[in-house]
Amino acid sequence: MVLGLAPRSIGGHTKAMVRHRRLVILIVSLGLSLFAVLSVVPPGEPPQQSPSGSVPGAASQALESLPVKGRAAKTGYSRGEFGSGWKLVNGCDTRQIILFRDLTQTVIDDDCTVLSGVLNDPYTATIIRFNRQQSDAVQIDHVVALSDAWQKGAQQLSRQERIALANDPLELLAVDGPANQEKSDSDAASWLPPNKSFRCEYVARQIAIKQKYRLWVTEAEKRAMQSVLEGCPAMSLPGSY
Repeated sequence: MVLGLAPRSIGGHTKAMVRHRRLVILIVSLGLSLFAVLSVVPPGEPPQQSPSGSVPGAASQALESLPVKGRAAKTGYSRGEFGSGWKLVNGCDTRQIILFRDLTQTVIDDDCTVLSGVLNDPYTATIIRFNRQQSDAVQIDHVVALSDAWQKGAQQLSRQERIALANDPLELLAVDGPANQEKSDSDAASWLPPNKSFRCEYVARQIAIKQKYRLWVTEAEKRAMQSVLEGCPAMSLPGSY
């Protein structure tokens, strides 16, 4: 969650300050909840939420509601099926917004680019000092890999819905680059974060994404998710990001 952001450092002077304020206002006003200007809310009946935006135990409940099917063929998949790169929101692209959300001590320039910051990486539980000159150290992960989404229902979505999925803050997370590369297009049956304390949140987030975009899980994936959630039976679905 990003409400109550701590003060951040900025590069440059007046223009950078304007950009910085714009980025803060953008993140807070949208609550990073699905970028209202970008995303499409697919039809469905989401669980009733508490004022905090979450439902205790809803992760396990939502998992039981997901269809279970085999993995479809990857035929026709390309990154372009989910849009051509990051979307722009008020002049700031989605990648920069997520970096600003997830890093601390950020320095940004007057083009809305995060130049540096510090990431407490959820996947490895390590502290990473991000520098734009070595940007691969921190990558933006699609929590449900796009190719996995494609094989589990996304090819049946409209192009507009797929673009919304690829740019949805719920789906995006700044993480350790090597860990993200290791994950590749794996689902929960074949990859979980090395940081075991984050696995419940990670699986709950995948479930929330799959529920929202009407995606399914495989038998093996469901079993893996159930195994994780056994250790946190009261796990909520995530609220706004």
